[in-house]
Amino acid sequence: MREQIKVLVRLQQLDTETERIKSTLNNVSKKLEKLDSSLKEIEQTIKYQESVFDELKKQYRDYESDVKINLAKNKKSQEKLRSVKTNKEYQSLLKEIEDVKSKNSLIEDKMIECLDRMDETENIIAKKKDEYLQFSDRIMTEKQSIEHEAGIDKEKLNELDLDRKNVSDIIDSQLLKTYLMIKEQHQGGIAVVPVKDAVCHGCNVNLPPQLYNELFRYNSLKFCPNCQRIIYLKE
Repeated sequence: MREQIKVLVRLQQLDTETERIKSTLNNVSKKLEKLDSSLKEIEQTIKYQESVFDELKKQYRDYESDVKINLAKNKKSQEKLRSVKTNKEYQSLLKEIEDVKSKNSLIEDKMIECLDRMDETENIIAKKKDEYLQFSDRIMTEKQSIEHEAGIDKEKLNELDLDRKNVSDIIDSQLLKTYLMIKEQHQGGIAVVPVKDAVCHGCNVNLPPQLYNELFRYNSLKFCPNCQRIIYLKE
């Protein structure tokens, strides 16, 4: 029975390592997606800022157009001043000219503000593009590292599968059936656990003295009365 228990312990080690690697491989795609998502966030920021810049350019052109129209109006008003015959008409044209000048002054202030915002937006775009290039290189390196490690894990998984088959071939069929049944019942698939100083390492509960003493004999398979796992002495 001692040898069969050793084989069981080895089987548990293989299964535990197999599950660990499978879990790691299952997370590979999530890691890659997370990296791509981070890159896309920067891309979206760049696109948004570019759209803001385009809108500011359009706004600036509209302001320029308004200023030209107002200047043309003032030019006509200036020409009319030469031909007015009454003081009332003269004062009316002067007021019209001043109103247009005031409008243009406000528009020019908005144009300056618009130019400032365009400069600010261009700086943001330049920084984000630089950040994108640097982050893109880093992501490529991380992806290569993740894919390389995944390749190693896949090779290791194949080796573990082969080892498990060899171990399964030399274990008693009834023992294997018991092991698999207990494995299914416990989260994490741990069916075989060591005992040290009369404490089960599966549930951390003290074993009855008689059961603990029986473990030293290796004459039969023993189970923890609390968690029902297969137990063995940790040497």
